[in-house]
Amino acid sequence: MSGTDRVYDELAEAHGGDEHWAFGTGFTDPGVEVGAPVPAGVDPGELAEYCLMLGDDALICAQRLAEWVADAPELEEEVALANIALDLLGQARLLLSRAGHLTGRDEDRLAYRRSEAEFRNVALAELADERDFARAIARLLIFSSWRLAVFERLRDSVDPVLAAVAAKGVNELAYHRDYAARWTLRLGDGTEESHARMAAALDAVWPHVDELFRGCELERALATAGIAVDPANVRADVTAVLTHVLHRATLSLPERPPAGPIGGRSGRDGLHTEALGHVLAEMQSLARAHPDATW
Repeated sequence: MSGTDRVYDELAEAHGGDEHWAFGTGFTDPGVEVGAPVPAGVDPGELAEYCLMLGDDALICAQRLAEWVADAPELEEEVALANIALDLLGQARLLLSRAGHLTGRDEDRLAYRRSEAEFRNVALAELADERDFARAIARLLIFSSWRLAVFERLRDSVDPVLAAVAAKGVNELAYHRDYAARWTLRLGDGTEESHARMAAALDAVWPHVDELFRGCELERALATAGIAVDPANVRADVTAVLTHVLHRATLSLPERPPAGPIGGRSGRDGLHTEALGHVLAEMQSLARAHPDATW
């Protein structure tokens, strides 16, 4: 058994079977209506804002992953990354639909009619990969490890929609993380060139890792109410996973200072890197050019 097989088994053990195709699970109904009643004592507007945060993370990361279609090193990797993107898009649709139901807007309007400042995703999701496959893998490893840790806890949310999305999402995210872990091992413990490129990729994205655990006041308040997850509480688990994978890949956790926040604001507050503008310009161009079209 190879090293990549061993690390996959270790990471996947807690998530049941290993049957999958190209690490994508496809979109299925989680079995809950987005119009489910808001839990007692919870402000609908605050719940909608939290759904936007999680939905925007998935939507923007999915868009970045989709850029690898027809551009990945091999056809198999194009299919894998496309399926991972579709998993995240499925999560985004449900979360944006929940937010839209609570605010009187539909998912398409939230995706295609908001400006940069109205998006609430973390910076890691929006960063450009610069046609560097190692950087795409580094971002996916960190993003999926973090989101999986959040979703594992979010299954206990008192909001039935968030709980259902999380329950479905944990298996998807486990596959995403394992796909990224396998490639991290192949690159990190491969040739001298692949090792150097994987290390450089981790260095490039690492300044944006701290934001994942910083959270915002709304997340902490909703966590206290049993709705959300305080991201600070998943730091230890995520760090343990990353340390384990990188050690197997003969790599180390980068030692780089965090980027931001700026004036106390970051992605959760609508303050983004210039990369988000490029993502939205492409993602929203068709819908904005044909605002009356039906799909």
